[in-house]
Amino acid sequence: MKMHPNELFFYYNPSHNVDKQVRAFARAVANHVNEINMDKEKITSTGWRNILDKLALRPKDLLNRAHPDYQTHIAGKNWDDESWLQILIRYPHLIKAPIAIMKNKAVLCTSPNQILKLS
Repeated sequence: MKMHPNELFFYYNPSHNVDKQVRAFARAVANHVNEINMDKEKITSTGWRNILDKLALRPKDLLNRAHPDYQTHIAGKNWDDESWLQILIRYPHLIKAPIAIMKNKAVLCTSPNQILKLS
């Protein structure tokens, strides 16, 4: 698949307020924004590996540990690497902030202005 050299991939959850705010900032960073709604589009384990490599983070670092689903289903258990990827796939609503990727740079946008690091 041919991509525009300045295309920004924006992984978000439309029900989160921060995600909505960062989404507005995304257009300031790039004219070509490929929006991926994590609630509707499933990201594969390979896709998550690529995202995590670009972010230089662990799957656990992406999750909102205060969320009741995290406390009920995930907290206090020992998970291997593949299990963490499956958690990201199964519980995308637990991801604490949108993820923006442009070229080979990626940012976990915990505040709206963090997406500006990509420009």
